[in-house]
Amino acid sequence: MPTRSAARLLIADDDPNLLAAYVLFFEAQGYQTRATGDGAHALAEYSAWRPNAVVLDVQMPGMDGRAVAREIRHLQSAPAPLLVAITALTSLAEQDESLRAGFNHHFVKPADLPVILAAIANHVRPADSD
Repeated sequence: MPTRSAARLLIADDDPNLLAAYVLFFEAQGYQTRATGDGAHALAEYSAWRPNAVVLDVQMPGMDGRAVAREIRHLQSAPAPLLVAITALTSLAEQDESLRAGFNHHFVKPADLPVILAAIANHVRPADSD
């Protein structure tokens, strides 16, 4: 259960079942989460809420995760949020494209959530959310 000082995590994926699973997992780990099913809403939610970390599906209809990542980086928030891609795109070229778009990490579906949790926890400290 999230606490008042819980780190904020925004999650966007157009698959409602995956989105629900991600929210359940990260909230059980103490993160305060907000979720959306598309990139445009993810960008709006990021701008309004300024989470510590953002988990984005790359292939979403409309505004994809890479476009969201580029826009978030363009905002030059301080501190910069951790950006995590979770995608079905597996090639090294696709991974490189995600990193060029501004992602810190590129994970391939099916996601190994404990590994993603470790990457987020390594970057986001409880004090970051105050």
